[in-house]
Amino acid sequence: MMLLSREPFWFFLVATCVPVSADIFSNSFLVRFRRAVGREEAHDVASRHGFVNMGPVLGSSTEYHFVNHALPVARTKRSIQHVRKLKVDPLIHSAIQQPGFVRVKRGYKPLKVENLVKVMHPHNDPTDPYFTFQWYLKNTGQNGGKAKLDLNVEAAWAQGVTGKNITTAIMDDGVDYMHPDLKYNYNSKASYDFSSNDPFPFPRYTDDWFNSHGTRCAGEVAAARDNGICGVGVAYDSKIAGIRMLDQPYMTDLIEANSMGHEPNLIDIYSASWGPTDDGKTVDGPRNSTMRAIVRGVNEGRNGLGNIYVWASGDGGEDDDCNCDGYAASMWTISINSAINDGQNAHYDESCSSTLASTFSNGAKDPNTGVATTDLYGKCTTTHSGTSAAAPEAAGVFALALEANNKLSWRDIQHLTVLTSKRNSLFDAKGRFQWTMNGVGLEFNHLFGFGVLDAGAMVALAKQWKTVPPRYHCEAGSVMEIQKIPSNKSIYLKITTDACKGENTEVRYLEHVQPVITLNASRRGDIELFLTSPMGTRSMILSRRQNDDDSRDGFSKWPFMTTHTWGEYPQGTWILEAKFNSEIPQTGYVKEWTLMLHGTKEPPYTELPVLDPHSKLAIVKKAHESRSKM
Repeated sequence: MMLLSREPFWFFLVATCVPVSADIFSNSFLVRFRRAVGREEAHDVASRHGFVNMGPVLGSSTEYHFVNHALPVARTKRSIQHVRKLKVDPLIHSAIQQPGFVRVKRGYKPLKVENLVKVMHPHNDPTDPYFTFQWYLKNTGQNGGKAKLDLNVEAAWAQGVTGKNITTAIMDDGVDYMHPDLKYNYNSKASYDFSSNDPFPFPRYTDDWFNSHGTRCAGEVAAARDNGICGVGVAYDSKIAGIRMLDQPYMTDLIEANSMGHEPNLIDIYSASWGPTDDGKTVDGPRNSTMRAIVRGVNEGRNGLGNIYVWASGDGGEDDDCNCDGYAASMWTISINSAINDGQNAHYDESCSSTLASTFSNGAKDPNTGVATTDLYGKCTTTHSGTSAAAPEAAGVFALALEANNKLSWRDIQHLTVLTSKRNSLFDAKGRFQWTMNGVGLEFNHLFGFGVLDAGAMVALAKQWKTVPPRYHCEAGSVMEIQKIPSNKSIYLKITTDACKGENTEVRYLEHVQPVITLNASRRGDIELFLTSPMGTRSMILSRRQNDDDSRDGFSKWPFMTTHTWGEYPQGTWILEAKFNSEIPQTGYVKEWTLMLHGTKEPPYTELPVLDPHSKLAIVKKAHESRSKM
């Protein structure tokens, strides 16, 4: 033990003999804790992450020396994944690999498409007159935006991928399929009008152009290229289908179900830019038939590969929470939030732990600089906005990925989204939600999910993708005793699980996690809920909703959902925290909660080659390889 404790000092002496131009990184780390900890607690933290605690630094109770014996004593490159593994622990304030002069950066180097694709074809900008306004496709800093903050679609097009043979259904108020920028990419066989019960989903005319919504969304996906009309779609050689189902006084379960189950083998992607009322007090989701249609779509659609359902996360702003929207929060849909052209969240963006990724809506300095796309009666617009505009952009990116690899399952698309989305310049304008890394090194944000979609990276990775292993559903445990929520402090409810180890439903690598909760309160909108995983990732699964005055219904077996623990190991203790965020005393009770774990028994990325050592794939695959050896 004495020999081990002296090793760092021997290394420091040797390092001083190395020329200054050669950076050498050891297997030693300076770890600063957020509070005073004892030797035993520090030892437990080190052991949990595969390190050895060599003891406090200069007798400090907050600074400790950790060593990782899996690393060489000296190397020319720092180990980013080991630093990140330490920094995700909630007790650790910082971790610095010694003896570097530069701190390890948070955030990833973006996945470089050039590292995945040997041939990138020369690419010219589209000649469509509105392309210069489509900053979300190519952001050069126009209209006060941040250069290169876009969907990186040109890197996908340069790989020869433009969405050919892929159909996206726009479930909305109709599509102007006679628009000259859409008519040649319109799939009439996959279209239907469920409002009028006929095969012609043309929008109903109103003086205020209220029913322009679907046509605008359609243009984002598949507007034709180089035809001198409007702009260009993300997947400009793909097809769009119109499913008219919104334009009616009241929605029914059957209309929704029929819309989401329409022609599942002709339609690849269903894009929905709608949901329950975004008023900050509604808790609602799909009814029975609609839920059955979605489940059937992911199980049987696309000839068994599964349909992809893309959902706008909602426009209720900070007064709402998209985990109260049962469509956006479903594990069978991909919930998409938005950012504006300088990287901020839009003022109408909702936040929640079920959001998987983000695209773009309107401009920042110029509110009239929205999404440029097709409009009714052959017109064009530059003012389309909201998360309504964000979801079709995502659908377009997924259409590109499906052309690149038509064997991708609905789950493959979600995995690709997690692995290729990037932080870029996205940030919370009010500083509430920071970028955080989960237990296997994936970076996420409560507003933006795993980041902004990167079409070039997704297409490149899709081309070499191997379908992920089978997915299992584990009921990990329940707490059935009624627990009172104090008015002035948190209550913590724990479930310790082996994640169905040894059973047919064992989960070792997480995808979605659902805490299914029943509770009521004197004022539902003042309740906040958090879920902490065994690896220390803390997800806010319900935020305060100041407009929600409910004192009767509460939540009844409501399936909250988080994607933040993606790729983590589920075995251990999960902690549900409930509290009131209110200056006025409130009363409430958690009546029961059940933990549902969804994921794979086998590691999902073992067959994928790692061509970029700094990519998310490399980081997660390394973590999973270490896990599989345990």
